[in-house]
Amino acid sequence: MPEPPAGRGRPAKLDPVDVIRRKRDGERLTDADIAAFIAAYMDGAVADEQAAALCMAVFFRGMDDGETAALTKALIASGRTADLAAIPGTKVDKHSTGGVGDKTSLVLLPLLAAAGFSVAKLSGRGLGHTGGTLDKLESIPGVRVDLPPARFLDQVRRIGIAIAGQGPDLVPADGRLYALRDVTATIESPALIAASVMSKKIAGGADAIVLDVKVGSGAFMKEVAQARDLARRMLAIGRSAGRRVAAVLSDMSQPLGHAVGNAVEVAEAVATLRGDGPPDLAELCLTLAEQVGADRARLRELLRSGAALDRLTAMVEAQGGEPGALDRLPRAPVQVEVAAPASGFVTGVDALAIGRAVADLGAGRRRKEDPVDPAVGVILHRKRGDAVRAGEPLATVLARRDGEGVAAVRAAYEIGAAPPAPLPLVLEVLTG
Repeated sequence: MPEPPAGRGRPAKLDPVDVIRRKRDGERLTDADIAAFIAAYMDGAVADEQAAALCMAVFFRGMDDGETAALTKALIASGRTADLAAIPGTKVDKHSTGGVGDKTSLVLLPLLAAAGFSVAKLSGRGLGHTGGTLDKLESIPGVRVDLPPARFLDQVRRIGIAIAGQGPDLVPADGRLYALRDVTATIESPALIAASVMSKKIAGGADAIVLDVKVGSGAFMKEVAQARDLARRMLAIGRSAGRRVAAVLSDMSQPLGHAVGNAVEVAEAVATLRGDGPPDLAELCLTLAEQVGADRARLRELLRSGAALDRLTAMVEAQGGEPGALDRLPRAPVQVEVAAPASGFVTGVDALAIGRAVADLGAGRRRKEDPVDPAVGVILHRKRGDAVRAGEPLATVLARRDGEGVAAVRAAYEIGAAPPAPLPLVLEVLTG
């Protein structure tokens, strides 16, 4: 049987250089262009260098809603999709666009599971100065995040929650591009972020999705208008796929909570689930949970009773965690306090500077194959608005060698004579 002509069932022969050139020059790509490029990338006909070039062209030239939707569909089409129909109740998922000290998944998701939702969460690894949920989970002795699909779904059925890597066959094109973008400085593109996030969320099969879109110096989106645009794109993609989606714009001008690293953030999440964590982290998690229909008063009771912590413990054990693993997290051998150079009030803690300092200690990656040190990090003792006297500790650096990170953490702090005006944690809530 002869092949159908291009445009009637068979796409025209792909010229990847032409696609890159046209996007570089600001032209709109067709659905067929995008589908063919992603398919050819997965088949090996498009090289990493060419995919990186297209990412850079998109970074500078952008994509409209139609192109972004086409890219999302192409990413989903590169692999399988999860079927959660056999799991009872509302299936929920959550995504954060990345921040410093952002351990919300480790608090929010056990809390939602304790509230009766089914949580099937596919997470990512650290990108640049931001931490990844999988890296944090792997700092817990024995925990595995490479769950086969059948085991992942069975765990959600049995205990109500599973957090794992997306696996090699679920949106594999996004997995390859995700790592590539990290090392080519193209993470911040709204179109690429929206397609990446929503392809995983839609392929993951959740009924309801809550998005935490970070805004500020430590986020990929520096301005509220940028974050709102990204949220709008993701909401549109989710609605077109028949999902309930809400987005919360939250402040990332300073780190969230007090701990920044991998194991130290797990410890802070555990403290929050015990009702003893930082107020900003708890407040953000409660606000996010409300967006999928959870009742705040009941959520607070689940924290007080320990039911939410029980869900995290059950998940850790189900994924291979050693007995008592949450109480035996790794800690770096060197702990150095960073003293305040003057008395006054903390007027700022640069989240980006703290994130880079922690990444330089070994908690982050410069290249996609770099290992991550689970034990290093920073614990902030003072945050914006706090009073401090000269010589008192601003933070503690957890490192492998004496002196590492101290100067960078000290430089991240600003101290003034008067307290600054308070900044809201939750900037906006968008539900479409």
